[in-house]
Amino acid sequence: MADADSMLVSHAIGSCILVAAYYQKRNIGAMAHIMLPGKASEKNKMNKFRYAEDAIHELLLLLNVPEESYQEIKICLVGAGNVLKRQDDAICRDNIHSVRKILNDKGLKIAAKALGGINRRSIKFDIAKAEVYFTENGSKDILLWKDESE
Repeated sequence: MADADSMLVSHAIGSCILVAAYYQKRNIGAMAHIMLPGKASEKNKMNKFRYAEDAIHELLLLLNVPEESYQEIKICLVGAGNVLKRQDDAICRDNIHSVRKILNDKGLKIAAKALGGINRRSIKFDIAKAEVYFTENGSKDILLWKDESE
């Protein structure tokens, strides 16, 4: 989690999904780097934040937004690219499905997304400007989302 003076950045996003969350009322944001769908089993508790359900739960705890205000959180998703170009690779699809279901179940709306394909991505979340940028295969920054609410 970070406040308005921060820039959150993540590189080399392949089949993973980065969930960027912004809460305008307090001008704060957070990101979760999700590697696997679902929830961690008991034997994987040491790495539980790699899993969609655990990571999104922790992200919401860090934002400290009341559940009745979840609809005010802006969510951006980046990643889930089949960068290895495997025909039988289901992890990207499973990550997308898992993240979307969890967000929907919690009443969180997706404001913008750059998901799928075969390209590796990066993400920059400028909290002060309330902007999310991404790149594909080292491209220049592409504006994915900008908060226009006031």
